[in-house]
Amino acid sequence: MKALEGIKVLDLTRVLVGPYCTMILADLGAEVIKVERPEVGDDSRSFSPFIENESAYFISLNRGKKSIDLDLKEPKDKLILEKLIEKVDVIVENFRPGTMEKLGFGYEDIKKINPSIIYASMSGFGHTGPLSKYPAYDMIVQAMGGIMSITGEENSKPVRVGSSIGDITAGLFGTIGILAALNNRSKTNEGQKVDISMLDCQVAILENAIQRYEITGKIPKPLGTKHPSIAPFQAFKSKDSYIIIAAGNDNLFKKMCKAMYIEKIIEDERFKTNKDRLKNQDELINIIEKLTIKKTTKEWIEIFSVKGVPAGPIDTIDKVINNPQVNERDMIVNINHPRIGDMKVAGSPIKLSKTPVEIEKSAPDLGEHKKWVFKHILKLNDNELKELL
Repeated sequence: MKALEGIKVLDLTRVLVGPYCTMILADLGAEVIKVERPEVGDDSRSFSPFIENESAYFISLNRGKKSIDLDLKEPKDKLILEKLIEKVDVIVENFRPGTMEKLGFGYEDIKKINPSIIYASMSGFGHTGPLSKYPAYDMIVQAMGGIMSITGEENSKPVRVGSSIGDITAGLFGTIGILAALNNRSKTNEGQKVDISMLDCQVAILENAIQRYEITGKIPKPLGTKHPSIAPFQAFKSKDSYIIIAAGNDNLFKKMCKAMYIEKIIEDERFKTNKDRLKNQDELINIIEKLTIKKTTKEWIEIFSVKGVPAGPIDTIDKVINNPQVNERDMIVNINHPRIGDMKVAGSPIKLSKTPVEIEKSAPDLGEHKKWVFKHILKLNDNELKELL
């Protein structure tokens, strides 16, 4: 049995933020019914990279779901959607606010059909506020949410975070909101609306940047790999690449110094405490990097490992997917697609001892499960199926 077995999710989302959320729900065992536009489907079906004319992008985000195609502007298809709403526990959508209301499927409409439904909306700016109907993409909320202003090298041009963190964090918070609402419903039998703003989520993950500004009055800037509150805690040049050294407290700093045979700086007034080290960070970096440049990253990691100093390489993606630790924890898994065969995708980081996640099925073809959904979810008989298919 899986953690969300028995929970039915109607997925009206496309591209990334919504599909990422519903992928997590599917991984956890929910029955996810993906509603797509006829002939076109989810926009991401046309996103590269492609293999055998199939979008690997789409496949990576829609595993384990069932696809039906409906035109929500057609009365017949709208009626089918209404019947599905009666049968499901959760509906997830990531249209611009107002779109679902125009179609007749806003929260106020849907809760009349199914009062106990969990209605999750993910949008750029949420369903309230002066920007609520403003269009947004990941890059826009990364920029407006402050994350880009603290990302990159010092005095560099703006840099986006390497993955679409604006979409992905909203998908994660959306999943949390849905699970919280389901838990509340189990006690009260009441549904509710989950309103997730991508911009809100970016603000929520700014960590201590807000506090640093509030307390010091200084606007946080990009620091490269440096940490704003801990030193040494960054990348250092090695003989062949870079090495991350994370001496997160005074004890670890002492261990690092002993491993590098620079014990004399332990009692140096410039470096005695973390506060001192931050104040004199440039001098400290210079001392450390004069040594790190003399050995390879691998050599330093072996030295630091013996001494209990947190350190690591900056791995490229090819190394990540072949990392024994990553593979031991099933974070790279194969899913079998009927036409292209096995494909490696990221596994689930959620490890449950009683109801483990099992990723078994690839992403669906457009409309592949229409007959199955009509028969098993809507319970239609053969004559009714003939009329609709």
